[in-house]
Amino acid sequence: MTLDEAADLGAAHELATLVIRAGRLRDEGFGRLLTYSPKVFIPLTKLCRDVCHYCTFAKTPKQVDAPYLEIDEVLAIARRGRDTGCREALFTLGEKPELRYQAARNWLAKHGYASTVDYLVEAAGAVLRETGLIPHINAGTLSRNELRRLRRVSASMGIMVESGSSRLLEKGAAHHGSPDKRPWRRLATLVRAGQLRIPMTTGLLVGIGETREERLQDLLHIRRLQDRYGHIQEVIIQNFRAKADTRMAQSPEPSREELCWTIAMARLILGRDMSIQAPPNLSPGAVEPLVAAGINDWGGISPVTPDHVNPEAPWPEITELRHQCAAAGKRLSARLTIYPRYLKAYENWLEPGPRGACLAASDADGLLRDSSWYPGLRGAGEVPAVDRFPVDGELRAIVDRCRAGATPSTREIEMLFGARGSDFHAVCRAADELRSEQVGEAVSFVVNRNINYTNVCQYACSFCAFSKGRVEEQQGRERPYDIDGSELARRALEAWECGATEVCLQGGIHPAYTGETYLSVLRTLRETVPELHIHAFSPLEVTHGAQTLGLSLRDYLQRLREAGLATLPGTAAEILVDRVRAKICPDKLSTKEWLEVMAIAHDLGLRTTATMMFGHVDEARDWAEHLLKLRQLQEQTGGFTEFVPLPFVAQGAPMARRGESRFGPTLREAILVHAVARLVLGHSFTNIQTSWVKMGRERAMDCLNAGANDLGGTLLNESITRAAGAAHGQVWDARDMRDAILGQGRQPRMRRTDYRDADPDTVQRAFAWDGVIAESLNLPAGRSARSKLSH
Repeated sequence: MTLDEAADLGAAHELATLVIRAGRLRDEGFGRLLTYSPKVFIPLTKLCRDVCHYCTFAKTPKQVDAPYLEIDEVLAIARRGRDTGCREALFTLGEKPELRYQAARNWLAKHGYASTVDYLVEAAGAVLRETGLIPHINAGTLSRNELRRLRRVSASMGIMVESGSSRLLEKGAAHHGSPDKRPWRRLATLVRAGQLRIPMTTGLLVGIGETREERLQDLLHIRRLQDRYGHIQEVIIQNFRAKADTRMAQSPEPSREELCWTIAMARLILGRDMSIQAPPNLSPGAVEPLVAAGINDWGGISPVTPDHVNPEAPWPEITELRHQCAAAGKRLSARLTIYPRYLKAYENWLEPGPRGACLAASDADGLLRDSSWYPGLRGAGEVPAVDRFPVDGELRAIVDRCRAGATPSTREIEMLFGARGSDFHAVCRAADELRSEQVGEAVSFVVNRNINYTNVCQYACSFCAFSKGRVEEQQGRERPYDIDGSELARRALEAWECGATEVCLQGGIHPAYTGETYLSVLRTLRETVPELHIHAFSPLEVTHGAQTLGLSLRDYLQRLREAGLATLPGTAAEILVDRVRAKICPDKLSTKEWLEVMAIAHDLGLRTTATMMFGHVDEARDWAEHLLKLRQLQEQTGGFTEFVPLPFVAQGAPMARRGESRFGPTLREAILVHAVARLVLGHSFTNIQTSWVKMGRERAMDCLNAGANDLGGTLLNESITRAAGAAHGQVWDARDMRDAILGQGRQPRMRRTDYRDADPDTVQRAFAWDGVIAESLNLPAGRSARSKLSH
């Protein structure tokens, strides 16, 4: 769009027409989502070399107690914000006060800093390290080197264009005497930020003496910068508010219509994907018209600190703002200071320091986590509340098609995964109704024992805290181990005596293991307790075994079956999207290879489970693709017994500790994966299982009301999830599990691995178990594999 075209557009239509067009364009990009950032405002210094004639933020040295906040004062403000749910630390400050005031120069020299930016780097770094709050920095015009240094301690920065009109620098105008308000200086900072790939905020200050045409010209400059660098993450359209004790105290404020005209034109010029913001505290009572004009964001709102730039304008109360947004047809959600599209491409936009803080605080949509619940940790968390919002019509239609058995598209499944508020509850309710129709009110479980025969692994999956590398390394809470055949037999016999019907066996890929190792495991178990169901070996172990013996997958699986293998766990799937696998397990099986092992196993009559480990570097579209691939294979083979969502437990995971992943799904997301799985897979998968080890017992019960019908196993000796930091214990015995199911008003059913009912003698033995087992013996691993034969 040229300036003439923009001017013609703005002049040719009534405001109502522009608003309708802008609102439709915004809806194409953001749907019903409206965001804000919970922030704490840190005014590092109120000294400024500029003298903007509408500003009450900037002070002289005589008007402040000290030229700068001390680090302890900065951290105290940040901690107050953190403790009230803030995630953004907004550093705002005057521009280069040391160039004007001796007091600023003296303070900086006394504290060992050469400039305000030097001190800002230290202060922002301290907030990031000490509190986990994520700095957003508004420091005015900056050099390339200053931007580069600040990038290391912040997730985003901002500089308002305000107005590109050079007339405002003339005597008597708003920017007279303010050298840093020269338009070329501010645009140059934006260019440098684009070259350095820094997510930036910019925007206009409406009503300080500029014309409509000048505003349009500024918007076109911003559009050109965005087209070139892609780094403008939000544009603020801020209305001038006259303030007492300023030269512009009597200047007229822009009308609401003028503000809405500018917002609408910004949306039409900048497009559907640009985040356009209007501060809610500067337009009280105007939520509906501002939303209608095309905004999708309210900016930062603080429960702790005032708007130091506009102290006369208090922040809105979030609950009331949420209700007003709902009345305007939008759902209010909290976000981070960095917007989702930049966070999802964090390799390009974030330094390691702020990257880890951002990922730890984010959900799969790139928005702020909406609960304190984390997979594997104690603490109940809160299931999302029902809101006043009507259920989205398109979402309801997708749900109805899924219930009828139709195959949804990837985009439609993504929409289900994005459900919030009343939409979330509608998806869960529909999944629970479908579960009731398909499998009734019974909740099944199996009494089983996990046997992880070695934690030595030649792979280095970045999500895994269980595996150990070279056998001489000492890592984490456990040393490298490799059990022998006698211990394997002892654990199997003890499991049978405790009422178990199944042993589940998986381990690391010990470099000395061959296909014969796995066959030896089966022979020992079959000789020791012939009645036990052997559920063993991930597709990765199967592939490794076949390769070491020079056999085809089919031939090796047939040998495993003949040796006693009954079913296979569908682990090592993680996310069946190679783009994701390249990040979390680059040397592991590809998506195609995992599916091939499953297809061959099914063809040989070996049934398997299917899993999805989610909540790390993946997105909802990846979950959707994963489900569709499982559904397609199940419709071809019918060999999957159940689908098991596995929320990523991050506490001990290498990639989370390095700040390279999220900290698992939110509770909303974890429950939704179960519900959406029922809707998408229910007509081909009878059983949806919830992992109580990862969800926790109480939250697993929530999943039983959202499409799941199985609690998995009692899991005597579970160790893989515990190695990642989970705190939910090693076993949930059959009696307690039965009582928990009854407490939900459901019917407990002890099953076998193939979902047949357990026989009465086994049930009696399981319920009579006193909970006492012998201590397991994990023998130290060596370079050679220990024999898995029992004699």
